[in-house]
Amino acid sequence: MALAADAVPREGGQTPAAGSAAMSAPAMGTSRPAVADGALGRKRGPGALAAAYLVLYNVVMTAGWLVIAVGLVRAYLARGSYHGLYYSIEKPLKFFQTGALLEILHCAVGIVPSSVVLTGFQVMSRVFLTWAVTHSVREVQSEDSVLLFVVAWTITEIIRYSFYTFSLLNHLPYLIKWARYTFFIVLYPMGVTGELLTIYAALPYVQKTGLYSITLPNKYNFSFDYHTFLILSMASYIPLFPQLYFHMFRQRKKVLGHVEDYSKVE
Repeated sequence: MALAADAVPREGGQTPAAGSAAMSAPAMGTSRPAVADGALGRKRGPGALAAAYLVLYNVVMTAGWLVIAVGLVRAYLARGSYHGLYYSIEKPLKFFQTGALLEILHCAVGIVPSSVVLTGFQVMSRVFLTWAVTHSVREVQSEDSVLLFVVAWTITEIIRYSFYTFSLLNHLPYLIKWARYTFFIVLYPMGVTGELLTIYAALPYVQKTGLYSITLPNKYNFSFDYHTFLILSMASYIPLFPQLYFHMFRQRKKVLGHVEDYSKVE
């Protein structure tokens, strides 16, 4: 379910376990703030080499999603229509979204403090929608709903990777910090709407073709109905969306609240 990928700021592949920990966002499903410098029991960081690698990774991913954004704008200006813009950025979208799988590895080897399970869930949910739905069911690629979640993902990722790049460099502009904890108010519902509509549009084609389904009898005595799986995936948005969305508001208040309160006093 791709909504989880947009719901909560994640650290997988971005901020190292130390050095920039005080500036990093909490991992999904937790409200534990970053450990302050000098706190007892703080683990040592991964070192300069790992930090340099993470900076490079985030710079490349930021540039990649910027390429996608520019591709969308150029295609729109050339065509004069937003219909079918997916085809203009299909390859870079697949490449850079799949590149996020490295974030799971970053957590697994310990150069970032996030949970492997939580990061894996967030990353794989988007990879699933990219490959197992949008790529596999070509009939949905021209749907406007695809553009809806692609635009939401693109803006979100440009902000997210920029946030981690500047955090690693210990020079985080407030504007990027503010955008990271503000744009989700619009982008999260926008992305979820696009994801749900895209999965819904894929259902008739999946049911008709039996895509990825396994029927009995077979030598493994196992069956799997991909059509039902997609319906269950859609249903899972109902309990999870409100929890994750309002969790983000709490995170926003925690991170930006003291700044806004100070401004009111001034």
